[in-house]
Amino acid sequence: MQLEHAISTGGSRFFDCLWAALVAALLCTGVAGQPALAPATATLSPATVPRSLLASTPEAEYKVGPQDLLEIQVWGQPDMARTVRVNLQGRISLPLIGPIDAVGLTAQQLEKSISDRLGERFLQDPQVTVFIKEFTTLRFTIEGAVNKPGVYPLSGQITLLRALAVAGGQGQLSDMSDVMLFRLAANGERQAMSFDIEKIRNGEVTDPLIANDDLVVVKRSKARAAVKDSLFGDLLQTLNPFSFLR
Repeated sequence: MQLEHAISTGGSRFFDCLWAALVAALLCTGVAGQPALAPATATLSPATVPRSLLASTPEAEYKVGPQDLLEIQVWGQPDMARTVRVNLQGRISLPLIGPIDAVGLTAQQLEKSISDRLGERFLQDPQVTVFIKEFTTLRFTIEGAVNKPGVYPLSGQITLLRALAVAGGQGQLSDMSDVMLFRLAANGERQAMSFDIEKIRNGEVTDPLIANDDLVVVKRSKARAAVKDSLFGDLLQTLNPFSFLR
């Protein structure tokens, strides 16, 4: 058994070394007579990404829908703080004022509606804050080299890193140095931004919030894809059936 383990371990190390050597050769000389692969394009610096896009939050213009989860606070009245879910009739119920319509209102509009009701009989100039903890009608899409591409609900504030985690993390042959985020701007045009995930993890670049209707695209690594599609990839596949190039 020890001999078999040693042979298995040695074989694995051999294929790892062979893989590293092949990638280095391909980057320098190209694949099958094609030009050598160029280095990955540098990602946009935070200064080149519109701050309004990085800092935007889904609830800014969002209208409350059924089953949304709301956190409501009244300044100076801690006993009135509530976390409530909008019922299927589009209402929430609060102390003193009872049921109140919520569906179709933005958070700011709902704040004013609650404040007006409280101010009618109970409090003088009440300051109300409404925070939408869970959204039920917002969506974002993630596709490309991730384990579970698809359309996902936007529940609360989700950053790009969390969006990738929701989609099962990076897939095989993924290039995490150039992840694209497409977003509709105020003028109706779709803005494209590029992010280096490792830089985000290291705190070098802001982790942007995902907004409604965002599209995240994780590209394939050109170098690794080129190896897989080449004769070298076929050779590795034949020699090592457990290769991660599958």
